[in-house]
Amino acid sequence: MTVKNFRGHLSRRNLLKVGAGALGGTTALAAGLGSKLVFPDQALAKDKLTPEQALQELMAGNQRFINGRRQNPRQDIARLIEVAKTQKPFAAILGCADSRVPSEIIFDQGFGDLFICRVAGNIATPEEIGSLEFGTLVLGAKVIMVMGHKRCGAVEATIKGAQVPGQIASLLDAIKPAIRSSADQTGDQLENATKANVVFQMERLKASPVISQLIREDKLKVAGGYYDLDTGAVTMVS
Repeated sequence: MTVKNFRGHLSRRNLLKVGAGALGGTTALAAGLGSKLVFPDQALAKDKLTPEQALQELMAGNQRFINGRRQNPRQDIARLIEVAKTQKPFAAILGCADSRVPSEIIFDQGFGDLFICRVAGNIATPEEIGSLEFGTLVLGAKVIMVMGHKRCGAVEATIKGAQVPGQIASLLDAIKPAIRSSADQTGDQLENATKANVVFQMERLKASPVISQLIREDKLKVAGGYYDLDTGAVTMVS
């Protein structure tokens, strides 16, 4: 299927038509759920964010997390019901599969806010790229953050040239170009390589015709982040 056909078949307009009935039903249910219900027009307000505002919303959530002021937004049953039939994530994350890096928690977000792809080494494989094309073109996410993290085992294994079984080697192969690009940098080798890998995977995403077109139209931003396992803080990588 071509990108043109894909866009036509799964356009935002078509998805909105499908979801209209579900939203109407959710609104009708509000009377029985009390004032805590977040109505669709409020909950979907993030759909109006610009790419830069979407990135700021992510970073503001992380600031709440590290300050111990999490709001735990949109994590109740009312929100669950609201997004059961439709979704409009405002941001997408390409993150590592590491169990210590749960995106909804560290960015203080809730159901339906984040479109997340997780794979060891936060690598942009064809499958991950395709998923993120869907999350941005069709679902409308305004920012993609590629997020590496401190003491990443996949990056460390790549640096050491580890001999690994099965398909694990395919992960390391996808990281090797980034390792070579960071070889001459001073400082912590693993941190440098992890951040270089973030930048390398960002460039792979930007090479997608779908993603690059959205960037040119100012509908999308691709950003890089580095998560500190010890502090919970996400810093920008460029």
